[in-house]
Amino acid sequence: MTPNQIELVQSSFAKVAPIADVAAELFYGRLFEIAPEVKPLFHGDMREQGRKLMTTLGVVVNGLNNLDAILPAAKALAARHVGYGVKAADYAPVGEALIWTLQKGLDADFTAEVKTAWLAAYGAVSGVMIAEAYGEEAAA
Repeated sequence: MTPNQIELVQSSFAKVAPIADVAAELFYGRLFEIAPEVKPLFHGDMREQGRKLMTTLGVVVNGLNNLDAILPAAKALAARHVGYGVKAADYAPVGEALIWTLQKGLDADFTAEVKTAWLAAYGAVSGVMIAEAYGEEAAA
């Protein structure tokens, strides 16, 4: 990722953070719509799950300037997700739901350049997570 892309991701996330609960609800609604097969992987309070999602996303977004600092936590998260039944293929609809949610939350501020930056960020982090959990071939 370029420094400009990192700035775009961070500044756009700062606009979504104040509506974190709504964003999380939008995200999971969209995810379960486009990938209903993942819904059984989620148990318990979805509001709490949404808070965890937004907190984790915030840590990742704020750590994009120093990927080496956040990748160990991302790798550990990926390993835990395997235990929950998450498959490598599940990362694609998660990314799609994330981009959709950002588009809804940011509206006119979700420019093509912002979208490209988020796709780069999600691709970088999810690629590392997939490689850690399922091997390099799955990440390709």
